[in-house]
Amino acid sequence: MPQEVPAHDVAAVTSFGAMTDELGFHLRRVQVAAFKHFAQTVTAVESITPGLYGMLQVIANNPGLSQSALAIAMDVDRSSIVKVIDQLEEKGLIVRDATPADRRRYQLRLTDAGTLALKRIQKAVMRQDQAFSAGLDATERATLIALLKRLYQSEKSIPAAARE
Repeated sequence: MPQEVPAHDVAAVTSFGAMTDELGFHLRRVQVAAFKHFAQTVTAVESITPGLYGMLQVIANNPGLSQSALAIAMDVDRSSIVKVIDQLEEKGLIVRDATPADRRRYQLRLTDAGTLALKRIQKAVMRQDQAFSAGLDATERATLIALLKRLYQSEKSIPAAARE
């Protein structure tokens, strides 16, 4: 009868087969690790997820952005953006204002409380990001970011028909 492996050792002794040579596998593992680290450091203190933080940054840096434009910029489904906007609005971080030219369309902006919160959250995220990437020196970190950008930017330049 096989001996039970303690839960904390399962990943260490589990074979992942051919996936260990696949870039996507390692990107996903890093994403999971990064999100766990974010949850333990930033979310635990600020009650904000990586996704909400990203939305706040885009809204802050693009005041008056429409909900649809935010969905496109963040590469999320337009139908799910309303839930995210609702969460940020409930936290008092943003407001939706009707666009003067089209009352059915909303433009987004940070509240004063949202501006203050984002400054505080951004400092926590910067500390978290530095701690998470502490195993890399500055050159390695910059190289990794540049390589990752090349991958996702080149993916967007491939016509949809060619990706199918």
